[in-house]
Amino acid sequence: MRKLTIGLILPDVLGTYGDDGNALVLRQRARMRGIDASIRRVLLTDDIPADCDIYTLGGGEDAAQVIAATRLAASPGLQAAAAAERPIFAVCAGMQILGRTFYAHGTEAQGIGLIDATTEPLQTRAIGEVAATPTRAGVTAELDEPLTGFENHMGKTALGPDAQPLGKVTRGVGNGAGEAVEGVVQGNIIATYMHGPALARNPQLADLLIARSLGVRLEELPPLEIPVIDRLRMERLSR
Repeated sequence: MRKLTIGLILPDVLGTYGDDGNALVLRQRARMRGIDASIRRVLLTDDIPADCDIYTLGGGEDAAQVIAATRLAASPGLQAAAAAERPIFAVCAGMQILGRTFYAHGTEAQGIGLIDATTEPLQTRAIGEVAATPTRAGVTAELDEPLTGFENHMGKTALGPDAQPLGKVTRGVGNGAGEAVEGVVQGNIIATYMHGPALARNPQLADLLIARSLGVRLEELPPLEIPVIDRLRMERLSR
């Protein structure tokens, strides 16, 4: 049986908004397909491993962001995993940290530079439901279902030429930097401002990460029929 290790990175500092649930969703959807999936919790005092099959990072406040960015720079397992094209999924603060720079406590801080993006403060907090239509960007070209989540951030994230948006905003703020776009796609890295947890609200996105970790196309994964998830998505998308 194929084994799948999901790296939950720094949940002790990047776990404010329940984004740990993304790792749980990945594990469950993999197990429902007969894959022996497990979660590896990587805490602040641990070295960051380079050998997980999928990585998830969540949200956090300014102080937590700085602490996490410092640790990820000092223990570059995530950078090695990105170079090996292992899927990485990051939310909110996690997305900002993966970029080149972000702001914390009003001061510019260094990210770890895995995505070509910079984040500055928004004038007004973006909070509420957000929805987007997937772009045909890189690995996410296989997505065809609307994306939905709950945003709660003060970041204005501008994408450089090496990065592409995850989706085009149909509701809410998203990245908030001019164009009405949401999230970032660069190589096998997918990042977003969508909480929810995002992968519970967007099961096709969760399956895409699983497929990429297995080296197959999304359409090659056995489908899962879970009516309650379809009902939840319809409720969220209709608000």
